[in-house]
Amino acid sequence: MKQRLSMLAAAAALAASFAVQAQPPARKAPAAARAAAAPAKSAISEEFEKFREVLEEDNPAELFEARGEEIWKNGKGPNGTTMAQCDLGLGPGIVKGAYVQMPRWFADVDKVMDAERRVVHCMVKYLGYKEEDIRKQPFSNVNRTPDHVSVITYVAAQSRNMRIAAPQKHPKEREAYRIGREIFAYRAGPFDFSCTTCHGSDGMRIRTQDLPNLSKPDQAIRAYQGWPGYRMTGGFMLTQQWRMNDCFRQQRFPEPGYLSDTITALLDYMTVNANGQLYKGPGIKR
Repeated sequence: MKQRLSMLAAAAALAASFAVQAQPPARKAPAAARAAAAPAKSAISEEFEKFREVLEEDNPAELFEARGEEIWKNGKGPNGTTMAQCDLGLGPGIVKGAYVQMPRWFADVDKVMDAERRVVHCMVKYLGYKEEDIRKQPFSNVNRTPDHVSVITYVAAQSRNMRIAAPQKHPKEREAYRIGREIFAYRAGPFDFSCTTCHGSDGMRIRTQDLPNLSKPDQAIRAYQGWPGYRMTGGFMLTQQWRMNDCFRQQRFPEPGYLSDTITALLDYMTVNANGQLYKGPGIKR
C-alpha cells in the first residue's frame, strides 16, 4: 500500500511536470552536442515506467481480456460456427503463441494479415459480424469498446512472456516487410514528415516523450510492447491498428482505411525488426 501511495504521488508530480515542460522548445544545440547529451531515457519517462509497473499489477486490460475470452470460447455464428474454427496461423482454435507470430501469410486469403485484421476476419466469417458495421467504429472510445478489441486483447494475452517471431518465409511476408520499410521512410504531407522523422534516429524525444529508433531491434520492441493497451487518459483499450492510424493523423497524412494493406505492411516491418524480443502482454499506456 505504501508503495502504491508513493507511486500515486509520483504520478501527480509527473502530471505537474508535463504542464511545466509543455512549452516552446529552446534553440537547438549542435547535433554532436545533442547526441552526446541525450540520455537513453528521460527521468520523467523512468518515473512513469515505475508508476506503470505498479498499475499493471491490477491492469484494467484484464477486464477486456475476460470479455474477449467469453466471445472467443462461447460466441456462435448464425450456423453454429465458433472461433474454434479460426486459424491464427498455428491451426484452428490455437491461440497460445499466435499473437507474437503475426503478421504472417494466410493461405486461405492469400494475404499477409496482422493479428487484428485476422481476428476481425474470423469474427466476420465464424460469428456473423458484419465488416461494414465494424468499420463504423473500429476503435474504442469513452462510450464503447468494440467486441473485436476485446477479442484481440484476449488473443494477445495468450502470448504473454513469449518471444516475438513474425515469419519471413513466404515471398508475400518478405514483400510486406519491404513495403513496410518504404512506408516507414516515405516523406510527404504539409510538414514533409515520415515515420523516420520521429523514429529513425537515436536520442530523439518530443516534449516529455522519448522516441525509440524503430529500425533497431532493441528499440523496435517499444512499438509492440504493451499493445493492446489500456490508455489511462481515456480509460479504454486501444490496439496497434489505432496507434498506426493516429501516427498518420499526427503526420497530417490522410488516415488509412481500417485493416488496410498499408497498416499491415507497416506493422510487419516493425514487428520483424522486434523479432526475438520478449512480449509482456497487454499493458497500460498514457
